Amino acid sequence: MLEQKLDKISQENQNQVVNIKISDVYPNGDQPRIYFDEDKIIALCESIKKHGVLQPIVVRPDDEGRYMIIAGERRYRASIMANKESIPAIIKDMPIKEVLEIALVENLQRENLNIIEEAKAYKNLIDKHKSTQEELAELVGKSRPYITNTMRLLNLSDEVKKYIELEKISPGHGKALLRVSNKEEQIGLAQQIIKKNLSVRKTEEIIKGMLEEKKIKNKSKEKDIFIKDIEERLMNTLGTKVNISTGNKKGKIEIEYYTDDDLNDIIDRLLEE
Repeated sequence: MLEQKLDKISQENQNQVVNIKISDVYPNGDQPRIYFDEDKIIALCESIKKHGVLQPIVVRPDDEGRYMIIAGERRYRASIMANKESIPAIIKDMPIKEVLEIALVENLQRENLNIIEEAKAYKNLIDKHKSTQEELAELVGKSRPYITNTMRLLNLSDEVKKYIELEKISPGHGKALLRVSNKEEQIGLAQQIIKKNLSVRKTEEIIKGMLEEKKIKNKSKEKDIFIKDIEERLMNTLGTKVNISTGNKKGKIEIEYYTDDDLNDIIDRLLEE
């Protein structure tokens, strides 16, 4: 879908390439791509020094006579590094939503986005520009569940998301860690993954075991309804707090009192025939 849009822009503007001052150009603040490979920028800079910018960038005019980049931020950055004063560009006036869509899909096609950047781009289009997951799925050629599951990674702790962005753990690890609601536990598990080089499958096994152990502990803490009923009846009879704890072979009953008079009153009630 993006290829069609970019082809359309090129066809409509193939004779309208102009040189504009780099100082009048600025990046799109909602550009989905956050990280740029410095080595690749340097290599492109050297190429631009020798051959110039072979493919014009695409920009959108703003109300102040400047131009926001729609496509070509790498060329823009490399041109600045090469000390170029101007850059060839195609000027295209289009809605900001369409600008963001093009920026998203262009980066996806070139595999320039990590999964967290991709998720943030989807969320931005949905939250700010009222796109639907179905529209985004069609735009990027993915399924709607893919869009949903990718955006779910944004629920991870910031530190875990950073590990994914830096490729210290994989998106698959991130999806497994989503089952852990406690952020500190998420971070601890992520650090284990990195330290021990755990596979996604092994990570899933560890998390499954951890959750099952928690479930057993929580279940053991829940009192049997019969025990709760006895506690309530004793509290009503004695007029004070009563706690019954049970074990495998024995248990105990705790009866609280606060003064000697309370104690005498409890004893009298227990000894009543």
